[in-house]
Amino acid sequence: MIELEKKYQLKVKKFGIINWTGFKTLLIKEISRFMIVWAQTILSPLVSSLLFLAVLSLAIGDQRGDVLGFPFINFLAPGLIAMSVIQQGFSHSVSSIMIAKIQGNIIDTLMAPLSPGEVTLAVILASVARSMIILIISVLVFSLIIEINFYNIFYILLGTFLGSFILGTMGFITGQYALKFDHTAAVTNFIITPASFLSGVFYTTDRLPAFFQAISDWNPFFYIIDITRYGFLGESDGNIVFGIFYLSIISLVLWFLCWYLYKIGWKLKS
Repeated sequence: MIELEKKYQLKVKKFGIINWTGFKTLLIKEISRFMIVWAQTILSPLVSSLLFLAVLSLAIGDQRGDVLGFPFINFLAPGLIAMSVIQQGFSHSVSSIMIAKIQGNIIDTLMAPLSPGEVTLAVILASVARSMIILIISVLVFSLIIEINFYNIFYILLGTFLGSFILGTMGFITGQYALKFDHTAAVTNFIITPASFLSGVFYTTDRLPAFFQAISDWNPFFYIIDITRYGFLGESDGNIVFGIFYLSIISLVLWFLCWYLYKIGWKLKS
C-alpha cells in the first residue's frame, strides 16, 4: 500500500503560460474533423469555383476585354480562389461551434484545461489550415485549365491567411450566437455571400458608381480578394499597404472579441 501511494501521487498538472499539449490536440482534432469529410469540405468549394469559371468564360469569353491588363479569365481565377477561402474559412469555425453545441459536447471543451485564447486560436487556425489546403488544390487544378500567373507568393499566402483568419473569427462568434442552423444560414446568405460577391471578384471597383466605390473602400472582403489577386497578377484594384494594415487591425479586434465572448461563456454557459 505504501509503495502504491508513492507510485501514484496526485498532483496538479502545471502547463505553464500556454498549454501547448492541449492547444495542439484541439488543433489536430479540428483539422481531422474537416479532413475526414474532405469531399464536402475540400472538393465541394473547388467544384463550385470551377463551375463559376466555366460558366463565365463561356458566357463572356473575350467580350469583356482586358481587366487590369490581363484577360478576363486570368483576372477572374484569383478572385474565385479568394472567394472560396472566404466562404470556407467561415464555414469551418461556425460548424465546429454549432455542432458541439447541438451535440452537447461543447462542455468537454469548456471544462478542458484550455484558456479562451488557446481554444479560439485552435479553432480559427484550423479554419486557416482548411483555407490554405483549398488554395493549394485550387491553384493546382486551375493551372491545368488556364495559365495562372504568380507575381508574389507572399501576398497570396498573406491574403489567404488574413481572409481565413477574419472569417474564422466571424464564424466562431456566429457559432456562439446561433441557436440553430437557420441562424448561421441567415448570416451566410445575407452577409458572407453578398459581401464576397460584391467585393470585386468579377469586376474592378472603377465600374461602380461613386457611392458604392466608397463602400468598397471600407469593405474588408474587397481587400482580402485584392491582396490575393495582387499576389497572382502584380496588379491591384486598391491600396495594398492600406489593405494589409486594415485587415490586420480587423483580425486583432475580432479575435479579441472572440476571446472575450468565449471567456464569459456568452451563449455557451447560459
